[in-house]
Amino acid sequence: MATARNVAATPVTIVIFGGSGDLAHRKLVPALFELHREGYLAAGSAVVGFSRSVASDEAWRLAMKSAVEEFGRCKPSQNTGLWDEFASRLFIHRGDVAAPKSFTELGERMREIETQRGLPGNRLYYLAIPPSSIEPVIRNMGETALVAPSESSVWSRVIVEKPFGHDLGSARSLNELLSSVFRERQIFRIDHYLGKETTQNILVFRLGNGLFEPLWNRRYIDHVQITVAEAIGVEGRGKFFEETGILRDIVQNHALQLLCLVAMEPPVAFEPNAVRDEKVKVLRSIRPQTTEEILRDTVRGQYGPGAVGGVAVPGYRQEPNVDEASLRDTYAAWKLQIENWRWAGVPFYIRAGKRLPKRVTEIAITFKTPPIAFFRKFGVMRQEPNSLILRIQPDEGIALRFGAKQPGAAMKFDPVKMDFRYSEYFGAHAPDAYERLLLDAINGDSTLFMRRDEIEVAWEHVTAVLDTWRENPPLDMPNYEAGTWGPEAAVALMARDGRNWRRP
Repeated sequence: MATARNVAATPVTIVIFGGSGDLAHRKLVPALFELHREGYLAAGSAVVGFSRSVASDEAWRLAMKSAVEEFGRCKPSQNTGLWDEFASRLFIHRGDVAAPKSFTELGERMREIETQRGLPGNRLYYLAIPPSSIEPVIRNMGETALVAPSESSVWSRVIVEKPFGHDLGSARSLNELLSSVFRERQIFRIDHYLGKETTQNILVFRLGNGLFEPLWNRRYIDHVQITVAEAIGVEGRGKFFEETGILRDIVQNHALQLLCLVAMEPPVAFEPNAVRDEKVKVLRSIRPQTTEEILRDTVRGQYGPGAVGGVAVPGYRQEPNVDEASLRDTYAAWKLQIENWRWAGVPFYIRAGKRLPKRVTEIAITFKTPPIAFFRKFGVMRQEPNSLILRIQPDEGIALRFGAKQPGAAMKFDPVKMDFRYSEYFGAHAPDAYERLLLDAINGDSTLFMRRDEIEVAWEHVTAVLDTWRENPPLDMPNYEAGTWGPEAAVALMARDGRNWRRP
């Protein structure tokens, strides 16, 4: 086993509600196996799945072995001894999230496992369940005393997956529910984008480099574009997407979190509340928009039939479990202004969509051009602006684009690019975001998790857009072809400001 660099401080029992679900298969158990392989899980730590359908420990271990084989970086078939060690940590509890008896029995099962494995009683609960199941789980946990008192010598924490409600009111209700059983310091609201290496590197890049830190303001930056594009459609999640849409699913969390990291002021210290204080300040500084401004500065779209990567694909309305007359958004663009000293006058453009030409998440910082066309005598009347591209996925890295003279007697400019890729420079695959976030939760580090006020302020802005959209239904859905970069209205949104969307 690899030598650990940051072993979890204390042994823990990790309980996954939704132990037989997609998230446990694709992300959570593969990430935990990787933490085990790297030596980050303390000796004795156990993983207990909570499921209605899995009957025995052995059945769950076999299912998780197949899941890790398919989705994990380290394959059990190539590391039999290592897998056997990890499998000995895995247990299943069969129960119903709506039945208090199941939680009483879960408590008994955990105490039995903790006694056998010499565990002190620290517990991390992961809610890998649909939003409709959160309320009964939290209430039953509280009523059956599964959560250690705050003054106890052992700790209990809970990780909550997005979506955190579907509007401001429901987000507040969810936070009230969580607060009735857990203290705020025990609640870890997870957004996996914050665990990605490039996302974490934004602050290092901004604040740790004297070359860029002085330029990070309205004097030098013209505008910022944040793109979260997916080539896939709703992938069998038609029912979920009909209730959600892209604005709730992507913009409210992922995109606004990236905006916060780009725009926030330097925290007084790199510790959880200091970092999150600055993120909340950014969200509070976003200028509220009137109904007229929202209609002018937002674009909603829905994909129709088309082709992605040369393969014909159906439109959103032809997807399973989607209303044939649905007006649900699968694309959203939004122009925002941050009214503070650093960013006044610098527009932030967000776009997110399904069935776009490629999968890419990036932040593009476009710098202002020189005030004078210095090379006009050579016919160069305008230079392409310099830009800095922070690639979040799939090819994590940073690129800097600037102008250079072509070789030869003529004075001709070409844009050139310096490109840094994590995989090439560090010679290793970047760890999955869930690996970092799970380890942080075990260690009680909430820096990369969202605080209650952060969630609610973000929802204030998004709910204003949702309310306006609801009161002004679109007349042109679907309005972009699958495999294109979105509706023409999104192009017009940028063109009004004399700018263009970047083509990744």
